[in-house]
Amino acid sequence: MSEFSATDGVHMARALRLAKRGQYTAHPNPMVGCVLVRDGVVVGEGWHQHAGEAHAEINALRAAGDNARGATAYVTLEPCAHHGKTPPCVDALIQAGIAAVCAAMQDPFSEVGGRGLAALVDAGIGVRHGLMRAAAEELNAGFLSRVVRKRPFVRLKMASSLDGGVAMADGQSQWITGPEARADTQRLRARSGAIMTGIGTVVADDPLLTVRDPELDTGGCQPLRAVLDSHLRMPLSAGMLALPGTTLIYCIDPQRQQPLTDTGAEVVVIDAVEQHVDVSAVLRDLADRQINDVLVEAGPAVAGRMIENQLIDELVIYLAPHIMGSQTKRMFQTPTWSALADRQDLLVCDVCRIGADTRITARPSERSNSP
Repeated sequence: MSEFSATDGVHMARALRLAKRGQYTAHPNPMVGCVLVRDGVVVGEGWHQHAGEAHAEINALRAAGDNARGATAYVTLEPCAHHGKTPPCVDALIQAGIAAVCAAMQDPFSEVGGRGLAALVDAGIGVRHGLMRAAAEELNAGFLSRVVRKRPFVRLKMASSLDGGVAMADGQSQWITGPEARADTQRLRARSGAIMTGIGTVVADDPLLTVRDPELDTGGCQPLRAVLDSHLRMPLSAGMLALPGTTLIYCIDPQRQQPLTDTGAEVVVIDAVEQHVDVSAVLRDLADRQINDVLVEAGPAVAGRMIENQLIDELVIYLAPHIMGSQTKRMFQTPTWSALADRQDLLVCDVCRIGADTRITARPSERSNSP
């Protein structure tokens, strides 16, 4: 018999919905929600809104006031027990007189890692964990990836015709999909700590890699911009170089770095793999910069190399209802694949209509690098 009741599930589901409200603003911290329940009544709730500000438990305690005493706290992640930018949440829960804590999952972060739950037990507070764990882990797949694998969760976005065309032979690609799909991409950008592209895309399209939808509340933050530019071909006229925020240019040959550094960009020299930037090393560097989620918006060459090297955790493909014909560039360049056995099997997680287009979300079905 399960130790969790249907009522427990209702309150944890609410906590998960609250946590998701921080998807555009909480990073690099995990998204966390908290619901306080006393005598069957919700007396307070909260979520982690901005990194460096109050955690979900503190916001819920503030909302509950004196009603927190004797309540059960439903929280999507183990309360912290260490001093970071804010004091430990376990201390606040104990001082508030919380009677019990139900956590969806333990925090794998080295400074927590079970210490929060242990401190609650030591204080005589009833503790349970594991309720809706899979949903909590999925919500914070990026945070878990950075903490456990030491690399961000990598999401590849592609826009294609039904026959797999991403650009005409001369490079024309704007716009394959409709305005609704492009707006949906803005949401993908907003939930990402960094957006990565290749120098070929920069030269062809001059992308800004910014969140531009005014309806998305990102707290004024923009994703970090990362460009794979092995031989520093980055044009000094590139639009992103004139923007505020951080532009990282990853290269293996730094000879031209001074003019780019003068624009405010940061040039990072990375080891080479077959005369290309080692993308695995790039991802490790981004993790060191506390990036949880990377959105890749790149051309077939970069996309193909990352697929071949098993560096993609999720694909988001927007299929437009038209055929572009045989004189097109395809989604992936995979020169090392020559047999049917080389193919990458995918697990389709979601299919939905976005305007006139179809969005397919899929993940490699046999990943040794899952978070």
